[in-house]
Amino acid sequence: MKFTVRQIAQMLNGEVVGDDTVLIHSAAKIEEGQPGCISFLANSKYEPYLYTTQSSAVIVDKTFEPRKPVNTSLIQVENAYSAFTRLLEEYQKWTFQHKQGVEQPSHLGEGSTLGQGGYRGAFSYIGKHCQLGENVKIYPNAYVGDYVQIGNNTVIHPGVRIYDRTVIGSDCTIFANAVIGSDGFGFAPQPDGSYKTIPQLGNVIIEDAVSIGANTTIDCATMGSTIIRRGVKLDNLVQIAHNVELGANTVVAAQAGISGSTKVGERCVIAGQAGLVGHISLAKGTQIGAQAGLGKSIKKEGLSMSGSPARELSEHLRTLASLRRLPELEKRLKELEKNQQLANET
Repeated sequence: MKFTVRQIAQMLNGEVVGDDTVLIHSAAKIEEGQPGCISFLANSKYEPYLYTTQSSAVIVDKTFEPRKPVNTSLIQVENAYSAFTRLLEEYQKWTFQHKQGVEQPSHLGEGSTLGQGGYRGAFSYIGKHCQLGENVKIYPNAYVGDYVQIGNNTVIHPGVRIYDRTVIGSDCTIFANAVIGSDGFGFAPQPDGSYKTIPQLGNVIIEDAVSIGANTTIDCATMGSTIIRRGVKLDNLVQIAHNVELGANTVVAAQAGISGSTKVGERCVIAGQAGLVGHISLAKGTQIGAQAGLGKSIKKEGLSMSGSPARELSEHLRTLASLRRLPELEKRLKELEKNQQLANET
């Protein structure tokens, strides 16, 4: 589809400087733009590209003032980055998610319902007594178990596995090969040294506007529910264990792991490859650095933690500074020992 610069500006509540009749058919990086593309400028280091880009339009902040003549139409908005994100969301709806109907072969179990505007791809499987809202997209080779609930406008990408009794809200996206609701890691040690499996009888609840990356796994609860609150964003290859609760708008980067029964507060940030032990809690706004190992609860809001074992960021940085000085300190210590030895000999 094609839109004029004027139509895009109206969508974004922006103002046009330049030709507002130019047609836009795709988006591009500002340094790679071609005629018919729209780009954005939110970082000052990319400003030089504004004067050379071939994009037909560029979204900029209202406060931005070009230092040279510009050969493209500008759309002035309150926040260029947020506006461009919204534009990409609309673009995605029309280009990637505008699918409806049923492809065959596919399976819809007894007593299951799919709301208007839905899509079921080839070889998708939906179990018994499921309730799927309007505009739900189930892509090929996805599996939805029995008694699953999925809200409006949620997209289930190819190869996703959703186990029985999972509840998923509206406007969620679950990317390829994610597994939702598989058994938690529960084994009871026995007197003979073996382990007995503990039945995992709970489920997973995912609230609205959650994004779950490819190959991420979220375990069902032993009892009760593993809960992913509204607005949570999970990267690829994240492990969420049984009975974990992630607070609203928390983000977790790739290869991070959160152990069983840990409670993470609202708006927390957990960086890549971080690991959290079980049965702890994180206060609102906690930030955990990359590869950190957290073994205790964080009660004060807004703390930044780093290192393994994790400690407050300022302390961690001081420790790193000391470590860099170790070779020098070792050299000085050897010199002191040598001088002391000479003094003793005389």
